[in-house]
Amino acid sequence: MKSRFVSFLLTVITCIALVGCSIPDNAIETSPTEVSTIATVAQTSVSELDSATEATTTPLSTKVTTTTAATTSSTTKASTTIITAIIEAVAPSFSFSDVPPYSGSPYVEINNNTPFFTEFPSDSFEIYSPLDNLGRCGVAYVNISKELMPTENRGEIGTIKPTGWHTANYSGIIEDIYLYNRCHLIGYQLAGENANELNLITGTRYMNVEGMEPFENKVANYVLSYNRHVLYRVTPIFEGNNLVANGVLMEAYSLEDNGVGVKFCVFCYNVQPNIGIDYATGDSWSLIEENASPAVEPQQEVVDKGMPIVDDENTYVLNTNTHKFHYPSCSSVNSMKDKNKDYYTGSRDDVIAMGYEPCKRCNP
Repeated sequence: MKSRFVSFLLTVITCIALVGCSIPDNAIETSPTEVSTIATVAQTSVSELDSATEATTTPLSTKVTTTTAATTSSTTKASTTIITAIIEAVAPSFSFSDVPPYSGSPYVEINNNTPFFTEFPSDSFEIYSPLDNLGRCGVAYVNISKELMPTENRGEIGTIKPTGWHTANYSGIIEDIYLYNRCHLIGYQLAGENANELNLITGTRYMNVEGMEPFENKVANYVLSYNRHVLYRVTPIFEGNNLVANGVLMEAYSLEDNGVGVKFCVFCYNVQPNIGIDYATGDSWSLIEENASPAVEPQQEVVDKGMPIVDDENTYVLNTNTHKFHYPSCSSVNSMKDKNKDYYTGSRDDVIAMGYEPCKRCNP
């Protein structure tokens, strides 16, 4: 009787062991969660997980293939595997030196109107770069879809003061009076970002309305009409430590039709006709001469006082970076970097013949 009981017990233990062996060590359970992240988006590459056969506690980095984040666990004894891919808002290889001088158009095509994208993730996401050490915005990178677009009117954004911000009033010169707008890098109509300081720069009314808005409308109309995705990136371009951007690089590429519906790469100039701007500080001045009687010499609206009288020869301060020349007493000289500063004594015509343009502020 005892031997039969022992035999039965051994049979039960053997069956339990066989059932346990039928469960694979690499059984995986995935629970996806959608994300919309500022600055960086964490993701899981499912294709990497499918090929995983052993669990590891070391995080891995993989290329971006999807914008769905999943925490994936592997139930193998006492270990858990998490594989993460990172999307970064990488700025294109581009600088202000690549931009032709402003010549009257609010924007110019760059790189044959072809965006600099090298990766083409398929689902919606938003990435806004952290502010730099001067408080300036960086590249904003999104994949626009109907799901990302706002369903309510834009709220108040007046609490945000981007770098270089001034309330500059030019009634009679600018249609809407004020020189500067709080410009969304990613337009509100595209992603619903309201008072997000990572998405607002100091931009002229001209750049905002004449430069950026037509391209924002193009993207919005396409996405709403066809319910598709547009990869979209806006990069503010600052020279040196300037607080006001010289302009923005705008790139867009419609994904489902490989750029047939939307594809552009343009630079929008942060300028305002008839207004001079000091991009280092955000200060500005009118370039339109005041009305005066024929007996009175017209003067600039904003002119530094104490300028020397123009003789055959004068000493000028040359900006070797902007190729403008100034009187030594011009306020622009104070903000000029020493490495860009040079002096020349001679006639005005000689300086112009050297390739320099007169400063619009002191009008040498």
